[in-house]
Amino acid sequence: MKKLKERWGITSNYQLIIIILVFAINGSLSAKISAFVLEELGMTKENTNIFLYYIILLVIVLPLYPFMLLFFGWLFGQSKFFTPFGKKMIKSMKMGFLLPKSKS
Repeated sequence: MKKLKERWGITSNYQLIIIILVFAINGSLSAKISAFVLEELGMTKENTNIFLYYIILLVIVLPLYPFMLLFFGWLFGQSKFFTPFGKKMIKSMKMGFLLPKSKS
């Protein structure tokens, strides 16, 4: 855990636990929300080509994940850690136009 704390620039075990918890909640919830959206659209594993189902699921999950990460990071008081992380993910997905313009 020491190397992970050094890499992430955090000092306490409490902060490390909160960050891991946020990643866990965010990953699980974004997958559940995406599956719910597909179900509402009438797409299930049973009535849709399984390959197509997972492609569409990923198309929904990937943009949702970084925005939820920013929200849950803020909710758990770890904005300082998650804001740069989330913004980097958003920009790497070419969705930076959704972020407010930074003052240079």
